[in-house]
Amino acid sequence: MARLLFGLGVAAVIFTIYAVADCAFFDRTRIRGLRRGWWIVVILFVPIIGGVLWFLIGRGRIDRAGTWGSRTVAPDDDAEFLRQLREDAAQNERIRRMEQELAELDADDEPRFGDAAGTSKGEERKRPDAPDAPGETGPAGRPNG
Repeated sequence: MARLLFGLGVAAVIFTIYAVADCAFFDRTRIRGLRRGWWIVVILFVPIIGGVLWFLIGRGRIDRAGTWGSRTVAPDDDAEFLRQLREDAAQNERIRRMEQELAELDADDEPRFGDAAGTSKGEERKRPDAPDAPGETGPAGRPNG
C-alpha cells in the first residue's frame, strides 16, 4: 500500500511540474481565463486540480478555421497571390527573352576554324590570326612555314 501511495505521489509531482512548465512556455495569446502568473499559482497551490483546470480551461486550442474576423479568400481575390503570379510571369518572360537572345547570338557567331560552313569546296578557311603567306612571322614572332 505504501508503494502505491508513493507511486501516486511521484505521478502527482510529475504532473504538476509538467503543467507548470506547459503553462510557462505556452503561447500568451492562447491562454484563457486567468493570466499566466495566476495559472501557475493555481497549479502550484492546488496541485492535481489546478493542473487539470489548466489543461481543460486555461490552455486555449488552435483555431483551425482561422482567427476571429478572418475568412477564407479565393485565390483570385487574394492580392498577394495575384502579385506573386505577376512576378512569376514577368520572370518567366525575362528568362524566355534572354534564352532567345542567347540563341540568336549563337546563330550569329562566325564559323570556327575547320568548320565546313563559310568555305567553298576544297578551300580551307584561314584563321584570323594566321599569317597570309609562308615565311611571315606568326603571332609568336617565329617565321611560319
